[in-house]
Amino acid sequence: MLALRLALGAHPGVQFRRLLVATASAATGFLLLGTLGHALAHQSTPGGSALRLAWCVAPLAATVYFAVTVARTDPGTRPRPGLSAIGLGPARLMAVAATTTVLSCTLGSMLALLFFLHLRGDLTGMPFDGDAADFLAADRPLPLPAALTLLTLVPVAASVSVALTLRPTETHPAPGKGTRLRRYGRFGAEGAQSPRETFGAYGRFGAQLRLTPRQAPDSAPGPAEPAPSAAETPDQVTGPAPDPADLTPIDPHALPAPRPTPRGLPWGIAVLAAGLAVEAYAARAPHTRLAMPGGVTGSPAAVLVGWVLTALGLALAGPCLTHFCGRLLQAVRPGALRLLAGRVLMEEATRIGRPLGVVCAVASGAYAMIVLYDHAADDPSLGPLTALGALVVAGCAVATLLTAAAEARRARADTTAALLRLGAPATTLRTAAGLRAAALLALFAPLTFLIAELAALPLTAR
Repeated sequence: MLALRLALGAHPGVQFRRLLVATASAATGFLLLGTLGHALAHQSTPGGSALRLAWCVAPLAATVYFAVTVARTDPGTRPRPGLSAIGLGPARLMAVAATTTVLSCTLGSMLALLFFLHLRGDLTGMPFDGDAADFLAADRPLPLPAALTLLTLVPVAASVSVALTLRPTETHPAPGKGTRLRRYGRFGAEGAQSPRETFGAYGRFGAQLRLTPRQAPDSAPGPAEPAPSAAETPDQVTGPAPDPADLTPIDPHALPAPRPTPRGLPWGIAVLAAGLAVEAYAARAPHTRLAMPGGVTGSPAAVLVGWVLTALGLALAGPCLTHFCGRLLQAVRPGALRLLAGRVLMEEATRIGRPLGVVCAVASGAYAMIVLYDHAADDPSLGPLTALGALVVAGCAVATLLTAAAEARRARADTTAALLRLGAPATTLRTAAGLRAAALLALFAPLTFLIAELAALPLTAR
């Protein structure tokens, strides 16, 4: 009931993203039901139906990935001050996010079942003059348990993935002298040790500066004055205020360390090279074939494995490449504009780098599919289910990237507001955003084209 209330009372933008999740779930559920219809119509050849079911893994994975991104960026399931007092801790909010995801995906699955039954003619008669009767097995009874089992794949996979992604990961090390355990904070944050702070010390004006009054050379050191009590407020502390000229700046080493560079580049390159190697091997093994959707047959079976490894490699290397773009923008005497654009890219490398890598993988796979259809000997036609599957994969990848970009913009809203208060023109911020987009396009577009060309070589080497 709490998850339903949070879902109904969310922002319209959040509701729109949940509606997109339901739409993707409906399309994937219809693809699974279409596989069931093909199996009912071709009971003598179960191998072909199994291959069609295997090709549904791609839209299923894309839908689950999009659902996880939407759940992670949902402000309704983000911890806020005071929620733990009413029983909404990190574990409870994780359960609420998983339940909300189940509701969205279940709605999409039910819509897919209704549309599937409508096309079969089980509800109001056969539509479209019976054109969909062939691949939906309209002349055979539909096994309802099998259909419901297939429809539960998307909600179960999405909810489990959301629960694993948003699970609390706080650790509680053994307390030491002068340390305390942080048992609160950002959802999913790692527990950390920090020096014990007295009441009122944090947030006190000037607390972040090291007050070291300069001593005159001819003055002798006197007895140490007692420090003010920790319970005293700034108004209760007597004595003249220190001169700002007598305050030494904070030590640079005391500042928070910058966000570290993502470490997935070596693994991404290794997995990407393995995927390209598998696809190159597919050209040397013409006897291993795999029926592909849309009427294309005789394609190398290792191509599918190579595509999966290539997509995984690009997803792993995406954050590192985005971080590298930020460093390039700040190279060779950067100005304020390039510094701003580069620092933002470095800060958001992990958030937008992985979805960007997935989009590049989808683009390279789409290029390879186009090459496959162009070089097919029997001139196949793109079937409706194949087009729907490709649309689901591409749409979920692009929607995930846009959702991550919107979340990154919301995360830096305070920084943007501070820059505007300091007098930075709005055109500068827009120019910095365009500069970031141009830098990412300049790096990822040639990389995507190169990988697409390499992935298409096994398809043309006949």
